[in-house]
Amino acid sequence: MKRYWKASLVMLVALALLLAACGQKAASPTASQSQQQAATTEAPTAAPQQVQPAKQIVFYNWSDYIDPQVYELFEKETGIKVVEDNFSSNEELLAKLQGGAKGYALIVPSDYTVKIMIDQHMLAPLDKDKIPNLKNIAPKFRDVYYDPGNQYCVPYQWGTTGIGYLSDQVQKPDSWSIFFDPDPNAPWYGRMTMLDDAREAFAAALTYLGYDINTTDEKQLEEAKQALIRAKKALSGYDSDTYEDLLASGENLIAHGWNGDFLQAQEDNENIAYTIPKEGGVIWVDNVCIPATATPEQKLAAEMFLNFILRPDIGAMISEYNYYATPNQAAEAKLDADFLHDPAVYPPQEVMDKLQFIKPVGDAEGLFQRMWDEVKAAP
Repeated sequence: MKRYWKASLVMLVALALLLAACGQKAASPTASQSQQQAATTEAPTAAPQQVQPAKQIVFYNWSDYIDPQVYELFEKETGIKVVEDNFSSNEELLAKLQGGAKGYALIVPSDYTVKIMIDQHMLAPLDKDKIPNLKNIAPKFRDVYYDPGNQYCVPYQWGTTGIGYLSDQVQKPDSWSIFFDPDPNAPWYGRMTMLDDAREAFAAALTYLGYDINTTDEKQLEEAKQALIRAKKALSGYDSDTYEDLLASGENLIAHGWNGDFLQAQEDNENIAYTIPKEGGVIWVDNVCIPATATPEQKLAAEMFLNFILRPDIGAMISEYNYYATPNQAAEAKLDADFLHDPAVYPPQEVMDKLQFIKPVGDAEGLFQRMWDEVKAAP
């Protein structure tokens, strides 16, 4: 019996050791072991957060330049509300943004102002992947001097600057001399306006004098300044906002202005007509751009709006409303033939050959502005 007990004891001890060893293998790791394992295990990477478009954006635009229904359709389709604010000249737009104004998601500078703003790093580059309808822009508007390849802006509308008049009271003005060599006995003397815009006003005077509208020659600019002072005596004022309305009401008989504004005003007065003088005039392209100060959310919403207005149906709707020519080639297919063949909207080639673009003149911009201030201060 004693031998059996010893053997049993040995077996029990061995069994106990075996169970203890098994228990150690099955036990949970200590806290230090868990921390060590966690340190050597790579944490999963969080998915990048997607930028969501802003629910409301502010569009800094020329007055009466877009069909309000465009905003309504865009909001209905995307849920994004567009609020419009207005300016009267490129100089006003530029000065406001240079002064630090923020909050705008979209702006509408003309060609030469775009170049200035690009050079001053005031515009955000477009994410073209978000604007596939850029393909609708006509080839001649894709490689413009002020924004090659449309890197920063979408061409919006293009047009000309000339003379609007009441055809039932004024014989067609064929020369800028109606402003710069005014007849004190003419019925329109004192019933004319010129644009309240330094570069446009000087462009008219320089064209009349036979000079390049982008000259920086101080002698030529002085001649233009004196011509503008002569013209001032025959004006009722300078106006970039309501000149077409004053013409439609008959308060004024002649106005210096933009073609589409006069064509819009024909709805109120069918006697309004538009012409480009024999000496020539200005051709321009307005563009929709995103300021560099826009937030990522504003920029995304702005690019969605740009893609929306580049749709053929929306592009045609805009031109039908404001009577300006569209750079959107796909939209032209939806415009009436009468519109496309109206020489006041699409000038014939012999007129186009006499038109000039206003271009940046560097430091001479200050010279233009100083002389314009002198014109407006003259008695």
